[in-house]
Amino acid sequence: MERKIEAELIEWKNSTTRMPLVLHGARQVGKTFVVKKFAKEHYANFVYLNFEANAQLQAIFAKDFSTLRILRELSVLMGVVIQEQTTLLFFDEIQANERALTSLKYFCEESPNYHIIAAGSLLGVALNRKKYSFPVGKVVIKMLYPFDFEEFLWATSSKDAANVIRSCYISNVSCSLHEHFLEQFRLYLCLGGMPNVINTYLQTKNFDEVAIVQRNIVDSYIADMAKYAIPVDTVKIMAAYHSVPSQLAKENKKFQYKFIKSGARSNQYETAIDWLCASGIVVKSVRISQGRYPISVFSEPAIFKIYMGDVGLLCSKLGISAQMILSDNPQMNYFKGSLVENYVANALASSGFDCYYWESEGKAEVDFVIQTIQGECIPIEVKSSENVRSKSLNQYVQKYSPTYSIRISAKNFGFENGIKSIPHYACFCIVK
Repeated sequence: MERKIEAELIEWKNSTTRMPLVLHGARQVGKTFVVKKFAKEHYANFVYLNFEANAQLQAIFAKDFSTLRILRELSVLMGVVIQEQTTLLFFDEIQANERALTSLKYFCEESPNYHIIAAGSLLGVALNRKKYSFPVGKVVIKMLYPFDFEEFLWATSSKDAANVIRSCYISNVSCSLHEHFLEQFRLYLCLGGMPNVINTYLQTKNFDEVAIVQRNIVDSYIADMAKYAIPVDTVKIMAAYHSVPSQLAKENKKFQYKFIKSGARSNQYETAIDWLCASGIVVKSVRISQGRYPISVFSEPAIFKIYMGDVGLLCSKLGISAQMILSDNPQMNYFKGSLVENYVANALASSGFDCYYWESEGKAEVDFVIQTIQGECIPIEVKSSENVRSKSLNQYVQKYSPTYSIRISAKNFGFENGIKSIPHYACFCIVK
């Protein structure tokens, strides 16, 4: 299974200003697999250190931050000669040892020729503890998300399939394989982008087996909440997490604390929401009051929507069967819009966008607004079917006059009246 981040890892390896690399993302998005595959293909030696599984590592980093001593003792413990340019050191589950995380600063300053990658499922959560200083400016930070639809096509079909879609996106010419790709898109909604889920489907073609893997991943998230949060916060984190599907089912998808618990207030659950966002389990989309550059200036952090970090896990939590989605059953019509909107949020996040949405005095709402590197604030309207009429998008255009708008729907590619029409399956083409 090829991942886009592999190209970034090669670029990091060849950089003349290389620093230790920190790779983070939600549990089971494939961090360990990606790094091991990268090491096998590009290094003569590989030293794998798991800070959750190997208690002896704690003592090595507890003494001091002398990198030469640490390297010498790691070589003895692992039985491998660690060399500067030909060995990749992989600090996995580094959130379990905050001193190891701090040591990356010293590796950058004292031993810059050693190649080190650190990864962790709950790094964002660990950093919030602030027990040890994070090596700001001394590491390169990369985020790994679940498979986007392009990577899904690489795994299940071919790169040619993705290239066909990208060509149509660039030229705004209708795709002759439109119906085929819509079928693939519906399959992606069922599976989501978790590597083990996709691999299970490819091996078994059995959706019952897929459902078991998805439930296991959700259970592992719940276990992390109990393991890495203090008891008083754990219950709140779990309650906030379990409320996400019902929040998305509302017509007004703005996150409301009363749907977690009757009488709940923001000051009681802010920490829980922050924990979920920091862990990568959810994606937050913040409301903006104006569609102007820079978009962050007009954000209203207290008003937001929460999406599941993977659309397949959303289906799992809701108990939606694959057959209901694959057959495009009319009974799905009520929630299909929320499902597709969650998918778009995941696609935008994996492409490096911060998620925002626009609302005007409660009368109009645009699902997403993205800021390009050219400084444009482009509105994105999401539709679950071919019905694409939208008063809200028209109001945004009249008020802020963007260069163009984007409409994501079941319709084929096209460009008309300043609106770029993009099929659901082409969201991966939207880049900065």
